[in-house]
Amino acid sequence: MEPKQNEPTGLRPEGGRTLDAPLVSVDLNKFTDILKDEKTWKTSDRNAITVYKTKGMRIVLIALHEGATIAEHKADEGVISIHVLEGKIRFISEAGTAEIEAGNLATLHKGLRHSVHALANSVFLLTIGA
Repeated sequence: MEPKQNEPTGLRPEGGRTLDAPLVSVDLNKFTDILKDEKTWKTSDRNAITVYKTKGMRIVLIALHEGATIAEHKADEGVISIHVLEGKIRFISEAGTAEIEAGNLATLHKGLRHSVHALANSVFLLTIGA
């Protein structure tokens, strides 16, 4: 398998980040620092970066400012997990509501509507699987 890398964008012109390979090691502290250093974090209520993407799985590191909300939507691609690394979020779904703090995670089956509200400045990993 040939490693797959991201393409340069206007916001991240360096490109060349490995998204898929037989083994991908991700420095979450480094990417958290990158997210919090970018202009988007300073001018918006959120920032995010895909750290892994292959057929059947995607992992996105998301940072939300306190009070930010990810509007209700459906997990149509597959089962999801949310692993909070920093802060605290409220995860609201049609299956129930959970307040998730750093070091904890929640899962949700495919097709269920849900939203996320940051109760503090928060960073979490969103994993979407088939």
